[in-house]
Amino acid sequence: MELPSSARAVVIGGGVAGCSVAYHLARLGWSEVILVERHELTEGTTWHSAGFVGQLRSTVTQTKMIMYSAGLYPELAELTGMDPGWHGVGGLRLAATPERVEESLRLAGAGETYGLGLSVLSGAEAKEMLPLLDVRDVRAALWLPGDGWLDPALLARALAAGAEKLGVRIFTGTRVTGVDVAGGEVSGVRLALGAEEWSVQADTVVIAAGAASGRVGRLAGVDIPVVPIKHQYVVTEPFDVPSSMPTVRDPDNIVYFREEGGGILVGGYIRTPEIWDTGHPLEEPRTLFAADMPKFQESWESAARRVPALGRTGIVKVVHGPEAFTPDGEFLLGETAVRGLWAAAGFCVHGLAAAGGVGKIMAEWIVDGSPEYDVFGMDLRRFGGHARSSSWARAKALDSYSKYYDIVYPGEERTAARPLRRSPAWVRHAELGAEFGEKSGWERVNWFESNAGPSPEAREAREAPGGGGALEVQEPRETRGDREARPAGWAGRVWSPAIRQECLATRDAAGLFDQTSFSKLEISGHQALMRLQRVCAGQLDRPPGSIVYTQLLNERGGIEADLTVTRLAEDRFRLVTGTAFGVHDAAWLRGHGLDVRDVTSAHACYCLWGPRALDILGTLSEDDLTFGYMRAREISVGNVPVLAQRVTFVGEFGWELYCPSEYGLTLWDTLMEAGTPYGMRPAGYRAIDSMRLEKGYRVWGMDITPETTPVEAGLGFAVAKDKDFLGRSALEAAARRDQPGGQDGRGGTDAPASPPDRLQGADGPARRLACLVLDDPRQVCLAGEPVRLGGEPASRVTSGGYGHRVERSIAYAYLPAGTAPGDRVEVGVTGTWVGATVAAEPLYDPASDRIRHLPA
Repeated sequence: MELPSSARAVVIGGGVAGCSVAYHLARLGWSEVILVERHELTEGTTWHSAGFVGQLRSTVTQTKMIMYSAGLYPELAELTGMDPGWHGVGGLRLAATPERVEESLRLAGAGETYGLGLSVLSGAEAKEMLPLLDVRDVRAALWLPGDGWLDPALLARALAAGAEKLGVRIFTGTRVTGVDVAGGEVSGVRLALGAEEWSVQADTVVIAAGAASGRVGRLAGVDIPVVPIKHQYVVTEPFDVPSSMPTVRDPDNIVYFREEGGGILVGGYIRTPEIWDTGHPLEEPRTLFAADMPKFQESWESAARRVPALGRTGIVKVVHGPEAFTPDGEFLLGETAVRGLWAAAGFCVHGLAAAGGVGKIMAEWIVDGSPEYDVFGMDLRRFGGHARSSSWARAKALDSYSKYYDIVYPGEERTAARPLRRSPAWVRHAELGAEFGEKSGWERVNWFESNAGPSPEAREAREAPGGGGALEVQEPRETRGDREARPAGWAGRVWSPAIRQECLATRDAAGLFDQTSFSKLEISGHQALMRLQRVCAGQLDRPPGSIVYTQLLNERGGIEADLTVTRLAEDRFRLVTGTAFGVHDAAWLRGHGLDVRDVTSAHACYCLWGPRALDILGTLSEDDLTFGYMRAREISVGNVPVLAQRVTFVGEFGWELYCPSEYGLTLWDTLMEAGTPYGMRPAGYRAIDSMRLEKGYRVWGMDITPETTPVEAGLGFAVAKDKDFLGRSALEAAARRDQPGGQDGRGGTDAPASPPDRLQGADGPARRLACLVLDDPRQVCLAGEPVRLGGEPASRVTSGGYGHRVERSIAYAYLPAGTAPGDRVEVGVTGTWVGATVAAEPLYDPASDRIRHLPA
């Protein structure tokens, strides 16, 4: 078959990822799609997969992807007449420690929200299902009837056959020798078939080359941080194991097993993994390494303890092959820095289960501009420039692999490849006993352990300096020991009483927060306003010095970013977004025609918030500090030039203070020296999260995502009623559906501006984000907990925590329209159903007097 000279899309890689992407592109109507594979189909990374399919995953999107994949298999069988290799035998997940039981109960709660129909069994019940097991130490087991396993080669061939039936052309034995790029866009690929060479023009190219994806990416000058790691499993001789045996995961012993040919396949995650250190991965087909049984000994012994029959059984096959891991153990999906060049790689052992979902997401993303699901956690752009470093990627990937089955406690921090990015004030934070967390390579203060007890300053400084009057530093309303104050369960594992002290100091005096890590993007030029107006839902045509809180929406009206826009001059704007979102948000803006400069590292940012903030800054600046809320002004703080922005994320009066990075340490020291006599404390991100919950401030990726609209999220106030913007048509269509007698409608982007009421139906959206207050304040939600309304599953918690200023355990969840303050729900916290009341929000300072007005 002769290669064409052009194609609409070229997919590189004939494993399950590439075949699924090609199939789904064709299913969405794309013709002239070709798939190229260096060897035969599946002979790279796919063929040696153990094939486990566990539908319940740690994220909502992964679970949806795997559930979609399970529904795809019958469709493939009907379309192609081929068996996709699905064995729906169900799955057991064992818990042998109290901590693992807690994890299982949390997973069971999440499973309810997906409708997975799982059960929590005793050890004895698990043995009834699988008599081979020794369950003397098993405290509980999750039974997931929708789990099973796949034959990887059969699945890939069924996907390939389905793609071919829909018009995809597949070329095996075809090497990629180059990827052509012009003007920052992909223009084609160079291929070799035997001794012949071709150039295929294409403006869409998808790299799905498994462990070789990093090498292929480098042909185009892009970095795809895939790290090939050696992974090993064995297959025993047959001993009459029934084919109906469920899959088993035993994470406390870091092993998994299932039936294979009448015997058992046993695999495990060793604590000392090895990288496949080669510059040319998958050069040969069906690459395997020599068996390393000493390395596998711990896994084998663990499996033999769980299944004693293994001790009397011989091993007939060892499969020791490369798996494509990533720095955080999640997939690498999405568009690279080269426009039109996409990646679907880094399947990290568990990718086969989600292969169908990967194809769906990638095809929707390429064809429609955004996928149905929220995929930020898998988006290639979640990493910053440091991901180019192979040493960084390797250190993180090895850590991720070695802890693959470990319990991941919320708030727990891993230490590999740290520290990397540090604020100018980092040295001072360390001196103050900071407990650091890491996000996007940045070291950020979670809390200062030096704040764990009442500070001497808070006790001694009862008189403000300079005759400013009495310092009203309130003591906590309840006096209780750390043990009594510590939240129950997982929420109390990574916790400190310092968090409470930092919240109360911010309420009563002031808190100083280092937000240098927040991403800062600048857009300038004579068309900057016009283009930003198109992509931002808020009205930006305001005078210089204005700050606008807004969202970037996709065509479906879903929230792609949540940020503030400061108009620095007529033709210059600065956007501030979350630490981890800068690369993603900049790429989204560039994809819509804006020229974006990432200036994150150019500016330090410290936030001074609290009722004494004006007094503190007043001792350091001769400038007028009384400018209004959501305004920005250039001032001097001591000797430091600063851009002061009257904006808050904690619900207290104050500013974000930006200065060039070289002044950062000086500005921190200046603010600390001036603020300490007023009772100000340095504070961290855990205090910020507590206080933002009390004010109902949303967090992108949790409370709001590309799957939620501003109206659903209670952010309709941030949507402009007097201009057109990306996503407006979708919001109008949703409003028409919500109106009595309404129906679905479609409108183009050139539709005339609609009256204000066109953006929201008479009855509002079908669901809304609601604030819940739990009856038991020590039961604290961490996100993902199931919510029942009227005894029936209704939702899951998007985010939660404890509000120290209001003394309440707070959670947020999307609930059906018509749910009102005062209504009762139940929240499942680690297997315990806790009553909760829907509350009017915000819980703290509902009139926002503390934010908008100058302190008394």
